[in-house]
Amino acid sequence: MELIDLRSDTVTKPAVAMRRAIYDAEVGDDVMGEDPTVNRLEAYAADLLGKESALFVATGTQGNLLSVLSHCERGDEYIAGGQSHLYRWEAGGSCVLGGVYPQPIDFESDGTLDLAKVQKAIKPDDSHFAKTKLLALENTQGGKALPLDYLKKASLFAKSHKLHTHLDGARLFNAAVASGVPARELARLFDSVTFCLSKGLGAPVGSLICSHKEFVIKARRLRKMVGGGMRQAGILAAAGLFALENNIDRLSEDHQNAAHLAQKLLELKPLQGKVRVHTNMVFVEVGANGASTMPTFFQSKGILILGSEVLRLVTHLDVSRQGIERVVEAFQAYYGPQNDTNAHSSARSIY
Repeated sequence: MELIDLRSDTVTKPAVAMRRAIYDAEVGDDVMGEDPTVNRLEAYAADLLGKESALFVATGTQGNLLSVLSHCERGDEYIAGGQSHLYRWEAGGSCVLGGVYPQPIDFESDGTLDLAKVQKAIKPDDSHFAKTKLLALENTQGGKALPLDYLKKASLFAKSHKLHTHLDGARLFNAAVASGVPARELARLFDSVTFCLSKGLGAPVGSLICSHKEFVIKARRLRKMVGGGMRQAGILAAAGLFALENNIDRLSEDHQNAAHLAQKLLELKPLQGKVRVHTNMVFVEVGANGASTMPTFFQSKGILILGSEVLRLVTHLDVSRQGIERVVEAFQAYYGPQNDTNAHSSARSIY
């Protein structure tokens, strides 16, 4: 029985064609700037996002860290969402390693930050306060693609308040595909952008920082400082190049599979009104009992999920439509006679 892993889109395995690209990669010493495959990847990524330059880094966390430290000095402050990856899930790196203070703000329901709240959080020019230097946004946020109009307003707002802007675009291409807006158009509104190769794009490792040349030069020095200089990294970069060249447009399949899964789950009586879907993420309210019992039950069906009162089920290139149908059958089996497959929730329940 084929294993279906819905825990994250980071769990994908390199396909045969990607493994061939890795095997055939031309390599050199990247710390010396001599790895041709890394150089091609960085040039390709910069062009893709309409930036002057790019830097290949090991992880999205490292990319965000280097970006914050390139924008800010010790004693400065950045503003970000209170549930953002940059603030909540990266071990406080910018504070610990760079002395940069975070100012978290609650996300709105659509994944944006209320700019009026951001304005109130900006510190006055006073020796009592940290200097507010950076506004960091996240796209997608909880699977939600941020509206282009909002991003334009946020960019203008930041400029008017003399703030730098950084976009944690770990799933930037999911946002671009879902909104029908080219990634370049989304990226141009920010001074720096990071995106992951190892999420929905299917590469085994790696992220990119994209910005202007001087910024990337500074980030490259910081990458060396935190131990991120890699040698024959073309082996990894080859997978990233393959991912960018082949796996962006197909993200729409993941979104379609997520929407299909959400619609099927809404047909189960116990889940009516308890399912949401954004891009490649389906959120299912199952409560404390579901959080404790569902992971083991689903594992017995060959399906991996993370236990939580609100399940996050993430579709990706290793989950087919047939796999989605198996997941639906597992939910049907879990809820048993409580099911009422004739009771269909309105599609408006999915958002």
